[in-house]
Amino acid sequence: DDPFARFEAMQQLMTGYLTAKVAGSPADRDIILHAVAKILADPSIDPAFRAELILLPSEAFLGDQMVEVDPQAIHDEREKLRGKIAVQFERQFRKLYKSCWPGEFSLDAEARAKRKLRNVTLGYLAASFSEDAAETAFDQYREADNMTAMQGALAILSHLEAEERTVAFDDFYKRFKDNPLVLDKWFSLQALSQRPDMLKRVDSLSRHPDFTLSNPNRVRALYGAFTGNQVRFHDPSGKGYQMIADMVIALDKQNPQTAARFIPPLGRWRRYERGRSEL
Repeated sequence: DDPFARFEAMQQLMTGYLTAKVAGSPADRDIILHAVAKILADPSIDPAFRAELILLPSEAFLGDQMVEVDPQAIHDEREKLRGKIAVQFERQFRKLYKSCWPGEFSLDAEARAKRKLRNVTLGYLAASFSEDAAETAFDQYREADNMTAMQGALAILSHLEAEERTVAFDDFYKRFKDNPLVLDKWFSLQALSQRPDMLKRVDSLSRHPDFTLSNPNRVRALYGAFTGNQVRFHDPSGKGYQMIADMVIALDKQNPQTAARFIPPLGRWRRYERGRSEL
């Protein structure tokens, strides 16, 4: 009945299952599905806390729990579990999503909690491969009157192969290109996409008229986000590592302090499986 203990228990349950699956060991998925069912069925849980309870541990966190890290295996197992949860509880997620319609914008705790849960449930609806996932995310983007809702929708669209993705990102750029801090989000959201063409996309963004190595915030927005994109930064071709290495060499000539911030993602090479360690 202690919220922190409940959150920790759920995280341990999911982490234990996923690390076991990555290691090729047997693991009980049904107990996680049972726990999620209880969380979704309990109306007494605060919306923001409910959102935190059903979020899977990040790929980076899962890697930290392992002696040898295989980013692709972690990504695959996490996506399988996320997809299973999404499909099994699609009806409940749709109901929750609709119930979290915020109405008039407010900064009070209840409104913020609903925005949080709405974004999380939208993510699960997309993971269920429902035909209207892109349309639902685009509708949220189009109707949003706050940045939380807009960025939540864009974060989901960034992973999808859909026309709505292009339209939404183009619109966001046109609306906020004169606001440097918001434009940084535009770069980051794209760099975090898990689409297979991400390496080419980051390279293209580095040549964008609004990108410059002389702006530390813009560099962190694009390349910092990319190094956090576990499955694409650790592409088995090694091109993600080469991209960051080349950027560090170029940036070091004008801003060595910012360049140094990108060494740690490369410096953990000993922890990765042999192929990526050698790269």
